[in-house]
Amino acid sequence: MNTIEIEKRYSTLAETECCLSCGGAINLSEPKPGEVCIDLGCGKGSDLIRLREAVGETGRVFGVDVSDGMLAKAAKNIEKFGYTNVHLLRSELEHIQIESRTADLVISNCTINHATDKHRVWSEVKRVLKKGGRFVVSDIYSSAPVPEEYANDPAAVAECWAGSITKEEYLTILEETGFSNITIVEESKPYAKGKITVSSFTVSGQKASCNCGH
Repeated sequence: MNTIEIEKRYSTLAETECCLSCGGAINLSEPKPGEVCIDLGCGKGSDLIRLREAVGETGRVFGVDVSDGMLAKAAKNIEKFGYTNVHLLRSELEHIQIESRTADLVISNCTINHATDKHRVWSEVKRVLKKGGRFVVSDIYSSAPVPEEYANDPAAVAECWAGSITKEEYLTILEETGFSNITIVEESKPYAKGKITVSSFTVSGQKASCNCGH
């Protein structure tokens, strides 16, 4: 499903009470006072508020999403708290509109599976992280390649598994990107979706603190 279709789909879902998350990256990320945090696929902004509560007035929080509807909903939710150091950005994950070496922490819940070029997304995550910065990401992986018939199916996309890849491919991308301390923090049992099974998991890792690469 292309970016325009995703934007339309999730702008509609922004006005519903549905839960779009596949995991609890925010619960496992341990943001600290004064840190700069980025939430990729921030949705309605609930995790942004929790990040802001953790980093306090001296930190900064960025919410990135491709859906105008979700960003508008997030802005309304954040406005209630009067926070001035929470920033919302409309951006594709393959081209995150944030300067390099900005973040101490990147989180995401069930969003990266939507990206067509996952190598590019993870390169962007590495780019925006400071040296020694970390990520905690919840996502979906598939037991086998997802059949083409589900790639543009609205229901499959809304359930956040149509763009999933296998666990082996996912971890290989992280390794090839150059992250260290890659750890599967939690993982569900496989469950049926379409003609395959999928699992949700939370994975963490770190950008090297050495002066190498981005």
